[in-house]
Amino acid sequence: MNSIRLRTLPHFLLALFLSFAAFGEASAQTVGSAPAVSKEGVVPGATAAAAPAAAAGATTGDAAAIAAGDALFKGNCAQCHAVKEVVVGPALAGIAKRRPMSWIIPWVKNSSKVVASGDEYAVKIFNQYQKQQMPSFQLSDAEITSIVSYITAEEEKASPVGGDTKQVAGGEAAAGGDAAAAGTEAGAAKYVDLLLIILVVVLIVLVVTLVIIANIMKDVLRGRKDLDGRDVELLEQRFDWTQLYKSKLIRGLALGIFALVVLYESVQGVMAIGLSQGYQPTQPIAFSHKLHAGEHQINCAYCHTSVYKSKSANIPSANICMNCHSQIKTESPEIKKIYRAIQKNQPIQWVRIHNLPDLAYFNHSQHTQVGGIECQTCHGPIQNMDVVYQYSPLTMGWCINCHRETPLNTKGNAYYDNLVKLHDKENGAVPFTVSSNGGTECSKCHY
Repeated sequence: MNSIRLRTLPHFLLALFLSFAAFGEASAQTVGSAPAVSKEGVVPGATAAAAPAAAAGATTGDAAAIAAGDALFKGNCAQCHAVKEVVVGPALAGIAKRRPMSWIIPWVKNSSKVVASGDEYAVKIFNQYQKQQMPSFQLSDAEITSIVSYITAEEEKASPVGGDTKQVAGGEAAAGGDAAAAGTEAGAAKYVDLLLIILVVVLIVLVVTLVIIANIMKDVLRGRKDLDGRDVELLEQRFDWTQLYKSKLIRGLALGIFALVVLYESVQGVMAIGLSQGYQPTQPIAFSHKLHAGEHQINCAYCHTSVYKSKSANIPSANICMNCHSQIKTESPEIKKIYRAIQKNQPIQWVRIHNLPDLAYFNHSQHTQVGGIECQTCHGPIQNMDVVYQYSPLTMGWCINCHRETPLNTKGNAYYDNLVKLHDKENGAVPFTVSSNGGTECSKCHY
């Protein structure tokens, strides 16, 4: 009977440990599982530069025009203007009532020309705001009209400030809902972490308690005189650790593992030659994306003006910086570096971070404008970086995997109709991805 107790104790400890481990893993997977990815995939052309639906010269309450105006406002105007507050420039609420569209459109396209013409209202605004020159914007009449439509829609919404109104903008309500959902998810994750910690502590206490009980049982059994030879042998047995060292199987396994580790590290080292992932150079001016893109939510396209239009995303000129910093933080030592560069008529020597080899063709606008790819997809959480670094490896394999896994949303685009039919006929329910559209062909990037 005693020998049976001694034999079952290790099995009980092992079963207890596996039960706790399985329970903890199941809990973590239940609460922390990632949301499913939409099967519709990327919408070609779904970017901040979407074309407005408004007709040029006439504001409208059309939802599509207002949505397009919202995107254009945030990408071009929000850095210097707000609807109901004075920022760098005047508040824009009521602009459609103060000035006609025939005045607003030329003003947005080239305010300097309107001021130079001697327009009384333009000169008044120019002098009122310390003769701060508004940059010219290459926007169409319809795009400017959609921006004004958005401003008009925003000014008509009841302000939540003051507590006497109950109307809240739909976008703000949605953002609040998203924030609440994110908070709930974060709270659940913290709860699971706390639960796992408690379970581990309890498991350790149980193991220690069982070990103490086992030792006490051994001491009690050693004092008994009615044990037979088999029980005494089991009670006094000791594990011989030298047998592990002498075992050919253990030696072979250790040598094999060592060889695999050396081979793996060697391959990784060879494959990493020429990669710059994690590269984080010191820039000539301490510019913080966390402050500008994160806290102040400045749209990427405001500074990188060609992000939706060109093969490359340009580095902003000093003039773009001065749109705000001619009025904001003018005494900052870092801002004074911009002043000196302008006075000397010299470019700021920014250090390039993301480089692709000359043998690879990459078109930035094709991914952002046509593919609708967000900046963070390749550049990582740029809005959280004080000093920017290369987040992604930017290797050929990394690009190809993205092309293989990213489905295209071809709905409403007649260009893809026949391609999708042929693809579905050959592949059934397999999604129509970038790769299906020739995105992994060698000549796509190398020609």
